[in-house]
Amino acid sequence: MSYLKEQTDAKIAAGRQANPDFMSNVDAIIDKAKAFQQGADAIKVGQKAPQFELPNAQGKLISLESLLDKGPLVVTFYRGDWCPYCNLQLRALQARLSEIHALGATLVAISPQVPDGSLTKNEINEMDFIVLSDQDAKVASQYGVAWEVPEFLVAHMRVDRNLDLDKINNGNGSILPIPATFIIGSDGQVAWNYVNVDYRTRSEPDDIIAALQNTN
Repeated sequence: MSYLKEQTDAKIAAGRQANPDFMSNVDAIIDKAKAFQQGADAIKVGQKAPQFELPNAQGKLISLESLLDKGPLVVTFYRGDWCPYCNLQLRALQARLSEIHALGATLVAISPQVPDGSLTKNEINEMDFIVLSDQDAKVASQYGVAWEVPEFLVAHMRVDRNLDLDKINNGNGSILPIPATFIIGSDGQVAWNYVNVDYRTRSEPDDIIAALQNTN
């Protein structure tokens, strides 16, 4: 079995080979962000998770409270379906979802994309977890993982990848979530978290499952 880190490392290596100057700029931006401790405001283990109510792919509002009625919750913030690292992560989580469910937990993935934009209908039908839309990144902000994207990255997405984030996110083109995962216990408290401003690095499903085993 290939670990998620091996897959994302391979994606980074391919990016360095294809566009070394761009990846060097990304390294510099991330180093600067880490130096300023972006992500340090993320909610901590032991803190109460902020409440939210967000639309799913069909536009139905789903609340944190209703999800916690079913048991522990794994909440992962991702940038959108246009992000290859996010897609690797979601596929890796989907592959381990039966183990997450066996531990009584529910998986929820949150991005700024508009409803029906994060995944195609066919992809949604194939996924056994909940996808929610945080269009204005307010929930990401409440969880302390909203990040103002540097203009150089916004320009790269717009020019090199032909991505109109203003349209994709219904007006929010510069605020994205830091990829982060939180385990929230049935009591509403954060039992575990993983936050890394480097969008190319994600929490391992193995670590999430291990943390769930120690969660109420």
